[in-house]
Parts: sequence; structure tokens; C-alpha cells
Amino acid sequence: MNQHDRDFDKGAPAVLEYLDGEYSVLTPGSYVLCAVSGIKIPLESLRYWSVDLQEPYAGPQAAHQRMRERGLTPR
Repeated sequence: MNQHDRDFDKGAPAVLEYLDGEYSVLTPGSYVLCAVSGIKIPLESLRYWSVDLQEPYAGPQAAHQRMRERGLTPR
């Protein structure tokens, strides 16, 4: 997230492009929704996402669950 990306509507969800080690803000907002749980994740707290699936996750457990659902990890 760039410094100029901080001036946005605090109540709106952001639309992001998930990249390797960073993300790009396509539509400004203050949070994204976890793809597994639906929990609001403030952008400053976002640490887990999938570049391949273009999805954010609330934590490592949610990310692992999604990878298992998609058959991307051994059972």
C-alpha cells in the first residue's frame, strides 16, 4: 500500500490485486473480506492472501483451509 492510498472512505471495502509479497489497491477502501470466513480484515492487518486464487485470508488457518479445499496441500 502506498502512502497516498491511505486517504480513502473508512467504511468501504477495498478491491485489491494480490501480488507476491504485496498488493495493489484497485479500488480504495479500508478493509477486505476473508474469502473463507467473511471476517472484515483491515488493510493494515492484511498478511495472508493467495496470488493464484486472488483471495485474502484472516489468518494462516483460513489460508491453509482454503489450500486444502482446493487440493493444493497434502492431506
